Amino acid sequence: MKKVFLIITLFSTISATAQSDTFLRENYRKIDTMIPMRDGIKLYTIVYIPKDAPEKYPFLIQRTPYSVAPYDTGYARRIGPNPNLLREKYIFVNQDVRGRYMSEGINLEVTPHQPDKKNRKEVDESSDTFDTIEWLLKNIPNNNGRAGIYGISYPGFYASAALADAHPALKAASPQAPITDEFMGDDVNHNGAFFLMDNFNFMNYYAKERNGLVKDYGDEVFPVKILDAYDFFLKMGPISTTQSEKYFNGKSRYWNEYLQHDTYDDYWKSRNIRNHLHQIHVPTLVVGGWFDAEDLYGALKTYETLEKNNPENKNYLVMGPWTHGAWAAQKWDQYATHDFGSNTSAYFQDSIETVFFNYYLKDKGSLKIPKASIFETGTNQWRPYSSWPPEQVNTTYYLQPDQLLTTQKPVTENSYDEYLSDPNKPVPYTGGIFGWRNNDYMAEDQRFAAMRPDVLVYQTVPLTTDLTIAGSITADLQVSISGSDADFVVKVIDVLPDNEPNFKNAPKGFQMPGYQRLVRAEVIRGKFRQDLSKPIRFIPNKPEQVSIALNDIHHTFKKGHRIMVQIQSSWFPLIDRNPQKFMPIAKAKASDFEKAMILIYHNSKLSSKLVFPVLKK
Repeated sequence: MKKVFLIITLFSTISATAQSDTFLRENYRKIDTMIPMRDGIKLYTIVYIPKDAPEKYPFLIQRTPYSVAPYDTGYARRIGPNPNLLREKYIFVNQDVRGRYMSEGINLEVTPHQPDKKNRKEVDESSDTFDTIEWLLKNIPNNNGRAGIYGISYPGFYASAALADAHPALKAASPQAPITDEFMGDDVNHNGAFFLMDNFNFMNYYAKERNGLVKDYGDEVFPVKILDAYDFFLKMGPISTTQSEKYFNGKSRYWNEYLQHDTYDDYWKSRNIRNHLHQIHVPTLVVGGWFDAEDLYGALKTYETLEKNNPENKNYLVMGPWTHGAWAAQKWDQYATHDFGSNTSAYFQDSIETVFFNYYLKDKGSLKIPKASIFETGTNQWRPYSSWPPEQVNTTYYLQPDQLLTTQKPVTENSYDEYLSDPNKPVPYTGGIFGWRNNDYMAEDQRFAAMRPDVLVYQTVPLTTDLTIAGSITADLQVSISGSDADFVVKVIDVLPDNEPNFKNAPKGFQMPGYQRLVRAEVIRGKFRQDLSKPIRFIPNKPEQVSIALNDIHHTFKKGHRIMVQIQSSWFPLIDRNPQKFMPIAKAKASDFEKAMILIYHNSKLSSKLVFPVLKK
C-alpha cells in the first residue's frame, strides 16, 4: 500500500513500555495550536514540550498529510522518530500539512516547489516549513534556537522540501524513503508504467474530498472488498473502468490527475523536488530500504542529487534490509526468507539516527558515522563507505542461446528467443493469492514465473567465487515486437544451490534448494524507451534497443549460487496492463488489447546484455 499503511503497521510493533502514554504524560505537555502562514492560511500543529523547563531543547518536526491526531485531548501513541529520541527530550512538533485534516488551504499532490517567490501568496512546502519554524522560535519558550525535520515516505518528501530555501534555524534533516519523482520511479509510475494495485487501493483511502476542516475523512471513496487481487483487477477490465460509477467516478482529483498525465509532462516535472536541492547547507541523513516497494528510488536519487549538487554539505546515506519504513520498527531481523542475523532497525535507531540528531541539534556526543552505511544482502553485513556507490568494475553479462548468461559476447549470427505476450493473461507479480500487495514479493521465489511460456530465463553456471554487486544494474535489451507498444520487465535473481539449508522459520515441507530469490526488478513502458516525455511507437518487427536502469543493490552472489535473469512483458496487477497498442492507456477499451510476439535477440550483431557494477576489491 502506498506511503502510509505499512508504516502504521510497523509502528504498532513499538513496545508499550517504550512509547507508553504514562511516560508521555509524565514528561511532556501538549499544546494544540493553529500556526499562521505568510498567505494567511493556518496549519493545525501539535507541540509536545518537555516539562523539565527551564532547560532548552531543539525542535524536531514532522509534517504529514496523514493526521496528527489525537486532536485537542489525548497523547499520540508515538512521538518522534524512535524511542531513544523521546527519552532524550526534544520539543516534538507534528503538523497537518496544508489542505489536510485540520489545516486550512488546498492540498496538492506532492506540492510543486516555487523558487524565487515574488509575493506572500506564492507558497509551497518549503515556505510553510520556514513559517512554521519562525513561529515556533518566537512562541514556544525554552527552545535552543535549532530545529530538525524528519519523515518517512510522504512526510519524507516534506523533509526534502524543507531543504530548499531552508530556514536558518534548520540544522538537521532526515528524509526517509522520500517521494521524489512519481513518474520515473516512485509510488505512481516506474519509467512510465503505472503501478495500478497500490495506487487504486491507496487513493480509495486517501483521495476522498473533505468539506471544511475534518478530524476524520470517514469512509473510503467507494466500497470494495478484494480477496484475490489478480482476479479482481483482471475482471475490472481496462484502467478506464476505474472512472465508472462503481469506483472513482471522477470524484478523486488526484486519480483524475494520474490518468490525465500519462507522459512525463510539466505536471510530473514540477513535482520533482530534486530539481531544487542545490545550495543546501543543512546536514542531511537520507534513509532507505533495499526491499522498499514504494520509494526505494526516492531515497537513492535524493542522496545522489544532494551529493552531486552539494558536495561540501554533510550528506549521509543509510540503506538497510528494510521494507517501507521498517527501520522505525522495534525489531527487524528477518524479511521473507532472509535472516539478517541481527536487529537492523535497532542498530539504525541507536547508532545512527539518535546520534545524528543529538549531534547537530544538541551538540551532544561525537559523529563518527560513515558517509554511507550500507547493508550488504547475501552476506548480511553492514558496510561503511566514503561514497555511494563505492568504486566498481563494470562487468557485462550477455544473454545466450540455451538460456545461458555469460561474460562472453554471443558469436551466433541469428539467434533470439521469443514469447507471446497476452495482456488478457498477464504474468502475475507474485506466486500467491493476496487481496493486498504481497509485501514479500521483492524477495519472493520466482519459480512460479520461470515456468510460464511468456517469461524468458537465463542463468550463469554456479559461481566459483563470491560476486558482490554495488550500485545500479543496467539492462540493454535488443528487442522487436509484432505490435506498436509493449512493457519490459527485467528481474535479477539469486538462485540458491541444491544444498541450501532451510531458513529457520520455514513452514513444514518448505525447501530452499533451488530457490530463485528475487534481488531486484524494474519495468519500463516500451513507448518511453527514448524519452519519458515523448512516447514513440514501435515499428512492427523492427529491432530496437530498450534500456532499463534497475535501482541500486548491494548484494553478494555467493560461491555455488547462480545469477538468473528473467524477462517478461507484464507484472500484474502490480502494474496496469499495457494493451500493446500505441495509444493513451487510460483511454483503452477491452477491444484495444492485443497479443504481441516479443523477440529478445542474443547474437553477434544484436547482443542483449546486463552490465553489473562489481565491487572493486
